[in-house]
Amino acid sequence: MNQRPPSANFWQAVGTRFLPFADAASEALPLSRILRLALFQVSVGIAAVLLNGTLNRVMIVELGLPTWIVALMIAIPLLIAPLRALIGYRSDTHRSVLGWRRVPYIWFGSMAQFGGLAIMPFALVLLTRPDTFTAGLLAGCLAFLLTGAGMHVTQTAGLALATDIAPEAKRPGVVALLYVMLLVGMMLASFTIGNLLLDFSSTRLIQVIQGAAALTMVLNITALWKQEPRGSARAKTAAPAPAFWDMWSAFTAMPNTKRLLCAIGVGAMAFSMQDALLEPYGGEILGLSVGSTTGLTGAWAIGALIAFALCANRLPTGSDPLRLAGFGVVFGIGAFLMTLFAGPLGSVALLFAGAAAIGFGTGLFSVGTMIAAMGLAKDGSAGMALGAWGAVQASAAGAGIALGGLIRDGMTQVALSSAMGTTLADRTTGYGTVYVLEVILLLVTLLLLGPVVGKLARINQETTAGGPHAFGLREFPT
Repeated sequence: MNQRPPSANFWQAVGTRFLPFADAASEALPLSRILRLALFQVSVGIAAVLLNGTLNRVMIVELGLPTWIVALMIAIPLLIAPLRALIGYRSDTHRSVLGWRRVPYIWFGSMAQFGGLAIMPFALVLLTRPDTFTAGLLAGCLAFLLTGAGMHVTQTAGLALATDIAPEAKRPGVVALLYVMLLVGMMLASFTIGNLLLDFSSTRLIQVIQGAAALTMVLNITALWKQEPRGSARAKTAAPAPAFWDMWSAFTAMPNTKRLLCAIGVGAMAFSMQDALLEPYGGEILGLSVGSTTGLTGAWAIGALIAFALCANRLPTGSDPLRLAGFGVVFGIGAFLMTLFAGPLGSVALLFAGAAAIGFGTGLFSVGTMIAAMGLAKDGSAGMALGAWGAVQASAAGAGIALGGLIRDGMTQVALSSAMGTTLADRTTGYGTVYVLEVILLLVTLLLLGPVVGKLARINQETTAGGPHAFGLREFPT
């Protein structure tokens, strides 16, 4: 009888030991089909890099727009995020003539995303002319709204489709793999866009945005092709659904829920205040090019991906998710201090290290608090728990982005007027004020999380029919 050599046994084990999502595939859903479906996440990552990275730096530095206006425009797409639970519910109950539930939502979300990116270049052209500035501002807001709405609708329905077609035992791994593909898409987009814009010009920027719009449709149509079966019967229940406010009251009445939601909100605001400032900070204070500052988003995505991998390794062993979230907050404090001192020291390397550390801290905090929210779900209220997490996180993040821009502009104006003395009469003061405030908010987050850590330590020990629940979620909300 032939024995398999030890080396073959080793390499066979590599997939499941070192690649957390290698076992997500199954006979019903092979890996090639999963990766094709994941292309919609890549398109969302491209749009996220453009909106939160490249365009905000260009509008602030190259076009000279006030930071608070740009921050408000970037915050517009986040207004749609609290509606993701409703979008998911509507796609659950949708009755299409062609027998689809998810496909119409993914299609119209893709069209909205394409439309927003298609409008964006014309909005930028109008913003460069004083006589058309108001029209350009309105067009820019519309472009950001359409792109953001398309991203949220596409992603919500796409993740729901993944849970539909994946075998129940494989769903957590499949959905988690799709989330990793989002980060991979952001990294690839940031470095590709950065290289394309090394020799920056307005024409080149318009070409990049138009190319991203076209690529969005190509990727999403490819991802959607023959994924959802048509005409399958949908089970109907005669039992009336519980009233929303009754479910909400029962959810928030559970111990530690309100404190956890407060911590999520304060932490999300702290991590997001710099979203519209990081690349302008690198361009305005350190003199980096558009291509170089776009790489900051890639560094952030690398940090977030490492954090996700760490969570995938630690949570199945019983680690407290809120303890991991607390570590993310601590990393965030160090990251913002690194970013703060990168300007006075003139250190580009310190700025990139700070960006990666911000992504790492954000990843730990987001995943940890989301798993904690999942643990609060009782009697089929997972949608409510994840909806609450998404609503609080998105609303606080949007408020943080807007406040960051307002505070930066206000403090810069005060500092340049010499009202704070000649030492602080520098444009760095506005950015520094925001970073210091973020550190303070993260300290408040630690105070809120402290009493809850340990009380929800068994969240990740919930079981399913197959035994202990491995890392991953049946429904990944964002």
